[in-house]
Amino acid sequence: MPPTRGFRHKLHRMVSAAPLFYQDVRLVIDLALLVFAVVVEGVAFVHCLTQRSDAFPAIGTLPKGGWLLILGLCLLLTLVGGFGATSIFGLIGIAAALIYLLDVRIGLRDLTDGKGFW
Repeated sequence: MPPTRGFRHKLHRMVSAAPLFYQDVRLVIDLALLVFAVVVEGVAFVHCLTQRSDAFPAIGTLPKGGWLLILGLCLLLTLVGGFGATSIFGLIGIAAALIYLLDVRIGLRDLTDGKGFW
């Protein structure tokens, strides 16, 4: 049986392995946030594309072109910009998409009497 080096040897191995584990956890969290951001922003953008343009002023919000510009730019910056979901642009994109989905989409649905699966 090989001799053990004691508690200090085990502690040294744990401390030297911590940065490796930290990077793996951060990568998984960043990837999960990126997938969430792309899905939310993509759903909001596609929903905005499929709506009538005259319905947006009827509920008192930005015109359809404004929402398409905001959501498309945010989706583009999240996907291609290399900033990721944890940057300021990614967080602004998530916020814009959630505002659209939770406020504007509900208003559009109420305006059309809830017809459609969106």
